[in-house]
Amino acid sequence: MDKAGRTALGDELYRALREFRTVAPLTERAPDITIDDAYHISLHMLSRRVEQDGERVVGKKIGVTSKPVQDMLGVFQPDFGFLTDAMEYPDGADIPVAGHLIQPRAEGEIAFRLKRDLQGPGVTEQDVLDATEAIMPCFEIVDSRIRNWEIKIQDTVADNASCGVYVLGQNAVDPRDFDLPNLKMRIWKNGEFHSEGLGSAVQGNPLTAVAWLANTLGEFGIPFKAGEVILSGSLAPLIPVVAGDSMRLELEGIGECSCRFV
Repeated sequence: MDKAGRTALGDELYRALREFRTVAPLTERAPDITIDDAYHISLHMLSRRVEQDGERVVGKKIGVTSKPVQDMLGVFQPDFGFLTDAMEYPDGADIPVAGHLIQPRAEGEIAFRLKRDLQGPGVTEQDVLDATEAIMPCFEIVDSRIRNWEIKIQDTVADNASCGVYVLGQNAVDPRDFDLPNLKMRIWKNGEFHSEGLGSAVQGNPLTAVAWLANTLGEFGIPFKAGEVILSGSLAPLIPVVAGDSMRLELEGIGECSCRFV
């Protein structure tokens, strides 16, 4: 795909984001689109948000890391995208749906906050651990600009990894004090227990997922930066949400995170 084609699709996804509507899958209209094309489309969409809307990049995210999520979406490799300051909500926040989100789904995740820069290739799990200041419980609210979530990997990468907004729990802890693959997360929807999962659902270990993301972005010359938040992927299946729903999760031994949709 040439630069003009990538730019046109990036502009289309940006308009869909701002107009709260979906578009036909990119892979349906451009079947030869590659992941490299998709990444450049995503970067163009991001540049519109930064240059026109004044948003600031504050982190990165990896998605579609667990088998339940892959099976649900029919996407069988991870995706990756960027977080901006406009996407973050505080713990316990009311998150507006109408005029803000399109077809949201909630994911329970472990978020990493970095204390120093990290850039692939060659990043290991130990490198990630050494560069991490703290981890915390997190909800990522994914939200696809692609019609009916009819996505292939190129669609979701182009669409900033289907990222909507995210909520960070208040309890931040040293990851060295915990066995990350065996961390258990429990999730409640509207006060009723919904699902649970372990850290091992994320590529066997959240550190493995974050290292993969550092190395994948490193191929494009994109570093992790000190102070950034890295979302490491969902520990349980995605949960559709609508206005009126409330979500709460508990990361065992660490703390809770909650939000409500209005």
